Amino acid sequence: MFVDRRDAGMRLAGRLRGFAGAENVVVVGLPRGGVPVAFEVARALRAPLDVIVVRKLGVPFQPEVGFGALGEGGVRVVDRDIVRRANLTQEEMTMVEEREWAELLRRGRRLRGERAPVDLAGRTVIVVDDGIATGGTARAACQVVRARGASRVVLAVPVGAPETIESLREVADEVVCLRAPEFLYAIGAWYRDFSQTTDDQVVELLGRAAVSEGEREESARESDPGSAGEVWMDAGGVRLPGRLVVPRNAAGVVVFVHGSGSSRHSPRNRYVASTLNRAGLATLLFDLLTPQEEFDRGNVFDIGLLAGRLVQVTGRLGDRPEVAGVPVGYFGASTGAAAALWAAAEPGCEVTAVVSRGGRPDLAGPRLPAVRAATLLVVGGRDEAVIDLNRAAQRRLRCENLLQIVPGATHLFEEPGTLETVAVLARDWFAGHFGPSMN
Repeated sequence: MFVDRRDAGMRLAGRLRGFAGAENVVVVGLPRGGVPVAFEVARALRAPLDVIVVRKLGVPFQPEVGFGALGEGGVRVVDRDIVRRANLTQEEMTMVEEREWAELLRRGRRLRGERAPVDLAGRTVIVVDDGIATGGTARAACQVVRARGASRVVLAVPVGAPETIESLREVADEVVCLRAPEFLYAIGAWYRDFSQTTDDQVVELLGRAAVSEGEREESARESDPGSAGEVWMDAGGVRLPGRLVVPRNAAGVVVFVHGSGSSRHSPRNRYVASTLNRAGLATLLFDLLTPQEEFDRGNVFDIGLLAGRLVQVTGRLGDRPEVAGVPVGYFGASTGAAAALWAAAEPGCEVTAVVSRGGRPDLAGPRLPAVRAATLLVVGGRDEAVIDLNRAAQRRLRCENLLQIVPGATHLFEEPGTLETVAVLARDWFAGHFGPSMN
């Protein structure tokens, strides 16, 4: 038996000691009971800690059967086979999703407060819970973590049902379980103290972990001239939050322009940004609209407004000493690609290269012939409607340009290996146009 969740976490950390001190490792706990266990694991491994807030999408007439899951950052995972077998209509799915989205956002705000979710893109993510019986939530968590860009998913628990543990190997690269008794009975039976974990305890543990992580980041900054941090960018009378990462001797800076319904926390954009950072490029991911402005859907599709914000932020970026004088590029997704091309056509906007991922360049319309930046259009091979729109837009471009189709990819590049292909294409495009000083 385990004394309590703290004891379970310390023992679990012993089995995971091979990850101690490794770069790009993140520990996430399933709230609420998984967080005290995850806290001890993260502390022992000297890794960042976060919660993984997920909501299982249950079939309306049989809610214990999940047809998918939702996660923060707009992540949506749907099992089409179950949808088909359950004969679910789009209306039924939408009803369930709207309810669960609201609860997911509420839980995330309650537990994390104003802190942004830890970036999982390109990282090894250790998903921790206090035990697993049926495994529905753990399965959803692993799927969401993967969709948020994790390069490797490790599921770690103190105790679990053997059949469930085995089945979860389908969604995790590695499963670590200290005890897998033939007769589980209940998770609480394997703890002397299995008292309920409260929201306040989760908030307190996350706060303690954030302080420790801040101290580690401060120490890393002192030994590494590169920098990363949250910034505020002024744009036409509004202040927009963002995250600026500047590697040592950055050869250029890429500004990310997210699409409708997304934000600077987009797991796909963060994954691409991490690839560019490793190649020696600075990146800025920022929100184009304030939370109040996002409620008006007209703003989300106001390409002129978004492009104007982007031009102003680009100008402000040049005033920052850590990226002053380096070439600037834009990486736009969906409607954000239209804003990026619109901005690149503005007189005086010095942009060297643009990459569009699954973009809608057609929305930049008459501005396209004025774009001077070298432009790469990347579209999924199964995104037929958007391929046609990109081909039509390409014919209007007068700058250096290339249309690159990624085989097997749909609009969001969710298929295995497709987002990695996008990241490599973007890295090489910016590298080729920013000059030979790339690391």
